[in-house]
Amino acid sequence: MKLVTKRRVLITAGSTWVSLDKVRIISNTASGATGLILAQQLKESGAKVTLLLGPGDYFKSKIPGVRIINFRYFSELKRILNSELGKQRYSVVIHSAAVADYRPEQIIKRKVSSRLSNWKINLVPTEKLICSLNKYSPALITVGFKFEPDARKDKLIERGGHLLKQANLDIVVANSNKNKHYQAFILGKSGKCGPFLTKHKMARCLLKILENKLK
Repeated sequence: MKLVTKRRVLITAGSTWVSLDKVRIISNTASGATGLILAQQLKESGAKVTLLLGPGDYFKSKIPGVRIINFRYFSELKRILNSELGKQRYSVVIHSAAVADYRPEQIIKRKVSSRLSNWKINLVPTEKLICSLNKYSPALITVGFKFEPDARKDKLIERGGHLLKQANLDIVVANSNKNKHYQAFILGKSGKCGPFLTKHKMARCLLKILENKLK
């Protein structure tokens, strides 16, 4: 299988950081594995792949033929996304990164003392980057991910469908890790595929769907 030759694909993967003070952060447990699997398979299918890879197990990974841009903080991811999608003619963006949902209302520019008896931090929602992907080009195919670690099938599909409509995406991959067993469904405006019980199987199906959309 070959994706339509030389199409540009942008993938985000891994976790994101937000600062609490000069030395402390909030993060999450995303590893970046899904994004690397997708990048590898897309490259092998003939696409020109750029991978925005956040901190995680695979932060320093390299894939021959794939352009990798590392980021750590939410603000970095936002800036790089704007830059890449604004200046490059991408055909597909796959937003699999686990983006920080909250940030401190106030970022402290110094290190907070470790001798405090308590430290109250007021968190506020971050900007939903996934909701702005369509602004760059009406022809851009947009793929989002919805991770609900303990959701059963019906709830997983329901929440994935909500993201599909909320962010006006073309495709959503709704995935869970209930009882340490991977499960994913690929949702589109015309229906769903799955369940997929491994990331590799999910990625292969997603590539077939993208190939059909790009013809």
